Amino acid sequence: MIRKFLAFILIFNVTACAELQQVVNQLPQGGLGNDEIAAGLRQALDFGIDKQVTKLTQTDGFFKNDLVKILLPEELQKVDKGLRDIGLGKLADEGLKVLNRAAEDAVKEATPIFVDAVKGITFADAKNILLGGNDSATQYLTTKTQTALYAKFNPVIKNSFSKVGADAVWNNLITRYNSIPFTADVNPDLTDYVTGEALKGVYTMIAVEEKQIRTNLASRTTDLLRKVFALQD
Repeated sequence: MIRKFLAFILIFNVTACAELQQVVNQLPQGGLGNDEIAAGLRQALDFGIDKQVTKLTQTDGFFKNDLVKILLPEELQKVDKGLRDIGLGKLADEGLKVLNRAAEDAVKEATPIFVDAVKGITFADAKNILLGGNDSATQYLTTKTQTALYAKFNPVIKNSFSKVGADAVWNNLITRYNSIPFTADVNPDLTDYVTGEALKGVYTMIAVEEKQIRTNLASRTTDLLRKVFALQD
């Protein structure tokens, strides 16, 4: 009985894969060529970068966006709570704000790296992306850009901490926290943490735009987008 069941599963999987491949092979039909399909995916990502990532570079682009706002790492949330418990909520808010300011500053470095990655999308990439989930294009972009963006963001954020006053604010914040009786001293290095959170924010906003284009017909604002994404509907 078990052998029959396993044989059934194997046949089902082979059949499903064959059907999926058939769908993939038929994608260029309907008047769309390989180049147009790849161009449509590039255009969708370009729109996401231009429309959503640009927002993150503006003042409060992170801080007032609940989807990407950078909060303290879990191990430092006791600092935030401790300050608020003794009436230093304003100081705690300022500490969070400068972390987000550093991320906003760093994201300005992202666009050239994204542009290069988008230019590299092939038809084979486009087919896989088009048949994927609502964030397949974003996942592709993440794979292609994450290492380069981290290397670009990290030193910018480190410099931004100094430029926007994060180093002074956090020194004051941690010093005040460490003076609270019966608390363990904290000495955080937040550069890597904020770099990682900034990256998450960038990809989150690109995914927002991608999902809109995939699921909301009104978001397909060009003929090319309408033609290409009609294939996945």
